[in-house]
Amino acid sequence: MEIKNSERINIINENLRLIENKDSLTFGTDAYLLSAYLPKRAKATGVELGVGSGVISLIALTKEKCHHVYGFEVQNEIYTIAKRNAELNGLSDKFTVINKDLRDATVCDTGGEVDFVFSNPPYMKATSGKLNENENKNASRHEIFGEINDFCACAKKLLRHGGNFYAVYRPDRLIDLIYALRSNNLEPKKITFIHANSYTPPSLFLISAKLGGKSGLIVDKPIYIYKDGTTEYTEQFNRIYENCSFEE
Repeated sequence: MEIKNSERINIINENLRLIENKDSLTFGTDAYLLSAYLPKRAKATGVELGVGSGVISLIALTKEKCHHVYGFEVQNEIYTIAKRNAELNGLSDKFTVINKDLRDATVCDTGGEVDFVFSNPPYMKATSGKLNENENKNASRHEIFGEINDFCACAKKLLRHGGNFYAVYRPDRLIDLIYALRSNNLEPKKITFIHANSYTPPSLFLISAKLGGKSGLIVDKPIYIYKDGTTEYTEQFNRIYENCSFEE
């Protein structure tokens, strides 16, 4: 497979080969944590909103967390990379990448309602923060192609009743996300805060919600990535990293 000068191939978790555009956001901790947060449901069908390079979906398929994933990606160049990554890893038959704005997504795109939806959406409002000259990075960081309510509304459209929505997001947008979830009949069921270490505030959180679920939220134990005062991973994070799972 031909690799462009603007691209590189990285070998990542689960021995996946990942083509990444050097000018786009690369695979990071937040993406891997979301893939680990997904429960193992080998026969389930999932949807990723904003697939980027496709890495979260590819890990989910490799770890048998689902049988098939449909992914929506509006940016043409990034969509092409996700398609090529599926081909590169022999998963084209299980990962269907759709070049479409998620705001226009329907169940016709996915062959019916699905079991779960997941996303690592842009954290920043379109009008906040410094914009990057690179359009791909802007769209990955800022709500250029949909606000958080659009992501939740799309999940509502695609999920079967009782289906689950999973996301990784930033604590300063927690209220925005909770409001968007409830506005779309997605009831938050579990939240897990991610800290660099035990004496810093959380930098991320993971959340699961159920379409049509009853109220009742579990605040899970916090996850600390590094041992205090070091750059060494905690045993807790090592287990997640090695098993691609939050289950003990």
